[in-house]
Amino acid sequence: MAFLLVFNHLVLPQLGGARRAAHLLSQVNPLLLVLALGLELAAFAAYTRFTRATLPGDAPVSRLTLFRIQLSTKAVTNLVPGGSAAGGALGYRLLTEAGVARPAAGFTLATVGLGSAVVLNLLLWVALLVSIPVNGFNPAYGSAALVGLLLLGAFGGLVVLLMRGRDQAERVIRAIARPLPLVEEDAAARVLNQIAARLRELASDPPLVRRTVFWSLTFWLLDAASLWVFIRAFGSTMGVVELIVAFGLANVLAAIPITPGGLGVVEAVLISTLLGFGLDRGTATISVVTYRLAQFWLPIPLGALAYGSLKVGPVSLARRRRLHPIRQLTEDAAEVAEVRKWDVDPVPEATVIRRAGPAEGGPPGC
Repeated sequence: MAFLLVFNHLVLPQLGGARRAAHLLSQVNPLLLVLALGLELAAFAAYTRFTRATLPGDAPVSRLTLFRIQLSTKAVTNLVPGGSAAGGALGYRLLTEAGVARPAAGFTLATVGLGSAVVLNLLLWVALLVSIPVNGFNPAYGSAALVGLLLLGAFGGLVVLLMRGRDQAERVIRAIARPLPLVEEDAAARVLNQIAARLRELASDPPLVRRTVFWSLTFWLLDAASLWVFIRAFGSTMGVVELIVAFGLANVLAAIPITPGGLGVVEAVLISTLLGFGLDRGTATISVVTYRLAQFWLPIPLGALAYGSLKVGPVSLARRRRLHPIRQLTEDAAEVAEVRKWDVDPVPEATVIRRAGPAEGGPPGC
């Protein structure tokens, strides 16, 4: 019911506004449209790098496989109300099928989801600190700040609990898992301890933390740059700070799990905020609708194709699992050869006992 109400009151009016602004399509710059689409694809690639940075270094998953997994989860997220949970479940299953250990897969999905939310909120707050003295205060700012504060509080509490109160966290997880019929108490505690160990490993590696923050920030900035280029393609422009404020407000409020991928919420918040910053209604509407075609709708068919390639074909996960033992055997053999070559102490020449061959009076066959 909530989804239908949002769709009826937020999505349909925006589509009607886009139809009224369709005359702007004759004025669009096609090269800028291609550039905006390229920036959106680059944002997906940056998100893949962000995810890869949180995986263990020996995780047997390539960037191409991870990119296809990300597209598949994005498609599911955009199809189901509250789709982050369904997308996360699919991402977990695909990562484990690709050979990633279960605790590492769970840690990666949690870190990527919460970490990207933290970076987005920090980016929005910085933009608000610059924008409010110039453009004034908007009631939407308070709502977005509250949502962001709740997300950051949950993230900080989880980190502190896992790193400084692991015994208490283990008791809590055992109490939760004990009455559940399909959950093993010891297995749940073991997974919690492994995730806590991975979190401590991440915290003790500042270069790794910087890489994750860098790729998360790159993802959000490329996504925002795509929106800015879409606006430019229709002949208008927008200040960088104002764009970040509008973009951050829309994406922070989209975290409320009412519609798939914030459908309707993002469009309504973006258009109204862009109007408040001086953009005319026609340009704001058509720019946001085309941006959402690339950012929200395009990943659905691409994700379906990516999921199909993960299940069947020459680059499927099943075929990769069949080849993995052979590849692992080859790597093990190479490692053994290196050990024998370099790690075994050579026998001193004076202690070598050589048997004489036939030409030297030795027995035949020597």
